[in-house]
Amino acid sequence: MLIASLLVNADNIHCNENAISSKKRLIENLSQYLATNTQALPANRIFQALLERERLGSTGLGRGVAIPHARVPGITDTIAVLMTLATPINYEAADNLPVDIVFGLLVPEDGDEYHLEHLARLATLLRDQATCENIRTTQDPEKLFNLLLAIDDD
Repeated sequence: MLIASLLVNADNIHCNENAISSKKRLIENLSQYLATNTQALPANRIFQALLERERLGSTGLGRGVAIPHARVPGITDTIAVLMTLATPINYEAADNLPVDIVFGLLVPEDGDEYHLEHLARLATLLRDQATCENIRTTQDPEKLFNLLLAIDDD
């Protein structure tokens, strides 16, 4: 599974977001971005699905990375958005470090196999310190998309 293929194109990458001050606001913004990729679900339903998943346990991986995700009805393909934050926020991550890299993911309700594959690949990619530094320092969505394409080729 290629990370860049989940994003489809640079339009689904949002760099240096600066209007985000809390986990809830982050999930609200992420829901809006994810909603632009599907007619099946409005942003408020995506927001609720992501919040419900967070209630089960934080999706903050640690080292400044979070992967908010949910299985949702009504979609047939995985939908993804990558955000970097200008100012890291408290996300209740396992290591208690603030988060500034967020990879949001919606998968079809019946897509258990793909859901786990996507999460595993993302977790592996985003645990690499050099990759995260490159993501943090790249301010242009097109350049960041190309960086992810290059990582996928490795």
